[in-house]
Amino acid sequence: MLQDEIMLDRDGTSIPATLLRPRAPASALPAWVVMHGITRAGRAHAQLVRFARSVASTGAVVIIPEVPEWRQLNLAPHLTAPTIRSAIDALRTHPDVHKGRFGLVGFSFGAPHTVAAAGDPGLRSDIAGAVSFGGYCDLGRTIHFMMTGEHEHNGDAFSLRPDPYGRWIVAANYLTDAAGYEDAVDVADALRRLALLAGDTGAPAWSPEYDLAKVQMAAGLAPDRRELFDLIAPPSNRQPDAARGAEMAALLTEGGKRVQPHMDPAQSLSDVACPVHILHGRFDHLIPFSEGFRLRQALPPQAKAYATVTRLFGHSAQDPFPSPLQALREIPILFGALARVFGMM
Repeated sequence: MLQDEIMLDRDGTSIPATLLRPRAPASALPAWVVMHGITRAGRAHAQLVRFARSVASTGAVVIIPEVPEWRQLNLAPHLTAPTIRSAIDALRTHPDVHKGRFGLVGFSFGAPHTVAAAGDPGLRSDIAGAVSFGGYCDLGRTIHFMMTGEHEHNGDAFSLRPDPYGRWIVAANYLTDAAGYEDAVDVADALRRLALLAGDTGAPAWSPEYDLAKVQMAAGLAPDRRELFDLIAPPSNRQPDAARGAEMAALLTEGGKRVQPHMDPAQSLSDVACPVHILHGRFDHLIPFSEGFRLRQALPPQAKAYATVTRLFGHSAQDPFPSPLQALREIPILFGALARVFGMM
């Protein structure tokens, strides 16, 4: 397999990308655009790289464009479509790539916006299908889970300890847009530094390893701000108060939707007409599995959407791997889903 580091032109901004391709292909190959999530590693995220190399090994060209803003933990969904367009423009001129349509894959935060981009008027004629790994659909429900650990599917209530990394990033972006917290710039900045530290360190965000950093960051805040910081980033042995967490989730959601309406992807899915395959971890601690089903339900009938929830896919290091017996039961389900994914191309 060959790996090239190239530069793309995203509406006048140069961004890096990684291109993976088989050696000496006998014929032109199908191609995939793979979008990373809100992560410090960006296109070098280990899980994403393993997936991309596996896809390329099947006889395909894979391009992974970087979204520098997402690496800085900025929630910027409007960059998805132009980034995909820049990647497709590069694939169009590559001698190893066929002349047909392309597959899209999005991970985590990038997943629903990648799916929505498949319906973009400037892209949809180029897209054969889209895949979502661990994506969300309803911003409010997702933030509520991040703050409380509570989620719901088909009337059944579920509870799971949420990965705090998600709420740190959301609050870093939207706390000052939340009603009553417009001047909490120092708290938002501290939460961003904490999320950056977790992303750079690599240890799970709920690790005690970050407790000292939390104490030091809180000490740098005005005394009347420390309770707010503690609500969103409590010590590792404590969860946010559920009632106050739910209230904060509602405020963050309202603020986020007001300043960035497209953060709620459901409104952008109505024009998606290609097949969409949604895969989600059953015990995803960052974005709950119910969001995968919700994403499928939000897609129009012409999208022919499939959703697969499995214990064999995790979002982060916190997500538990199943027992050998459970894995044996779920392998055929996952293989069936992947067969449908690759069948699109």
